[in-house]
Amino acid sequence: MTATDTPRTDSTAPVLDLAALDAARVRLTADHAVLRMSEHDAEQLSGYQGPTEEGLADRMIMNMGPVHPSTHGVLRLVLEMDGETVIRSKPVMGYLHTGMEKQGEQLSYLQGPTNVTRMDYASPLFTELAFSLATETLLGIEVPERAQWIRMLMTELNRISSHLLFMATNGMDIGAVGMMLYGWREREEVLRFFEMVTGLRMNHNYIRPGGVAADLPDGWRDEVLSLLEVIPERLEEWDTLLTGQPIWRERLQGVGVITTEEALSLGATGPILRSTGMAWDLRRDEPYLRYDQVDFDVVVGTYGDCFDRYSIRLAEMYESMKIVRQCLDQMPTGDYRVQDKKVTPPPRARIDESMEALIHHFKIFTEGYKVPEGEVYVAVESPRGELGCYIVSDGSAKPMRMHVRAPSFVNLQTLPHMMRDSFLADTVAIISSVDPIMGEVDR
Repeated sequence: MTATDTPRTDSTAPVLDLAALDAARVRLTADHAVLRMSEHDAEQLSGYQGPTEEGLADRMIMNMGPVHPSTHGVLRLVLEMDGETVIRSKPVMGYLHTGMEKQGEQLSYLQGPTNVTRMDYASPLFTELAFSLATETLLGIEVPERAQWIRMLMTELNRISSHLLFMATNGMDIGAVGMMLYGWREREEVLRFFEMVTGLRMNHNYIRPGGVAADLPDGWRDEVLSLLEVIPERLEEWDTLLTGQPIWRERLQGVGVITTEEALSLGATGPILRSTGMAWDLRRDEPYLRYDQVDFDVVVGTYGDCFDRYSIRLAEMYESMKIVRQCLDQMPTGDYRVQDKKVTPPPRARIDESMEALIHHFKIFTEGYKVPEGEVYVAVESPRGELGCYIVSDGSAKPMRMHVRAPSFVNLQTLPHMMRDSFLADTVAIISSVDPIMGEVDR
């Protein structure tokens, strides 16, 4: 009986057909009771025909999650188990119900960054950047040079903070509980700098169409230099603590293997694709901002396993710090946003002095600015892979359609391939190596 069936008490009520539930019957052991799953849960395993009579006692359907932190948020896995071996798996998502894409169609382009920054809450500046670049392409405006470099500086620091969070959670997932404290500690230093610049530790609404919300404050250069002194020392300690540790290697090497062909066919990008040996990075291959003016290396793996994905993120932090140093050396002077009265709100001081400035301020914040008709797709390289923003404009002040190509959502497709014939104890390590952020999965 399903939840929508009306209970019946008459003698003509149909008898429950147990044969119809063969695909969901589970026998734990000879001494345990037989458990029956709902038909909905059984259907989560695509193509699952039910165990054979010989293998009935060996197969089990198990729900894993949603439980934090092992599934990294509200992610549920339906696993078909043969003893401790995962025969088949299916990720089930949709538990957050955020609806940010549809909400983005109800907000003006000016309000857009406030919405999209909450999708990937571990690296919010990247979603703000993708949305802003798409809007600027439709508007046909060129962002000032200083704003380009500020954006690059902030996003690379955000990449470091995101990978620091990965180091913390990945260590805890596999049993190196101390890494949770160490990774969180260094990430706090980066977030403290973000608070100094944007006023917030997360969900900044700092990168906006036309530039950035505010110029870098006094003393920002010294703060960045202090970060660049502390973080490399910590990374060396973690490298010594984890990389050569026999237990760490045993838990990661050869676990969750995926090939280049599989990754490409599934649309996986970022560290997952690069772990297979394919050097694909949008910053280098399809440069945006001023990445064509800085020098950095694209880090790749060899075996496509969990250890490669861990190593890549560790090495990418060094490359991001290399880019940040070049931003310090090449940071130009000038405006931090376009000086277009139809797009950029006037400075707060001007509102008290000029009636024209007050009118522009009122019009922008009540009606927004209109964007020419058209459609555009812009992608950036987030810590998790290709993050794209697709916008269709009908000429009004709100997007007619907004869609975000979230790398966490696409990368989750790789889980069934990585988990096939692996042990149950490896599932948490494999999920952690994907580094999903469920906020952008259920956007």
